[in-house]
Amino acid sequence: MQKTVRDYIRTIADFPHEGIMFRDVTTLFADPRGFRMAIDQLLHPYAGARIDKVVGLEARGFILGGAIAHQLTKGFVPIRKQGKLPGKTLRQAYKLEYGEAVMEIHSDALQPGERVLIVDDLLATGGTCEAGIKLVERLGAEVVGCAFVVDLPELGGRKLLESLGMKVHVLCEFDGA
Repeated sequence: MQKTVRDYIRTIADFPHEGIMFRDVTTLFADPRGFRMAIDQLLHPYAGARIDKVVGLEARGFILGGAIAHQLTKGFVPIRKQGKLPGKTLRQAYKLEYGEAVMEIHSDALQPGERVLIVDDLLATGGTCEAGIKLVERLGAEVVGCAFVVDLPELGGRKLLESLGMKVHVLCEFDGA
């Protein structure tokens, strides 16, 4: 039987807190066939589309986004947690389960009118990606899609992003948080 991307993802119970089923994509990244499969499948819906830059959300989105940017021969732009980028940045706060966090992008990372694909490993509540979308749009660029390896549909992230007019592409889903 042929493996799917989902088959390469390890689940770790009670991490980082009791009751959480952590979906660990590092096992997917470590396997050359699994990693290649994930990159190819993440790219598939965008074949032939005009994409100027790939944006990766910290931190595993950097791994996926860098590989996708390489395949597309496009530039890669990181969106990082506050205080990690050395140049002038734009900031966007977003809600966490308990409190808020802030994401940043270099203020010169994107040009008005550029078409951007946002990439991350996991879509949960959608808050991190929503912050990324706002940062991209504040720089005048257009988000053409948001691509993820894993979706946790019960947490509502896909619905949130689609309500913002985003096209969302996911490779697999897992029930539960």
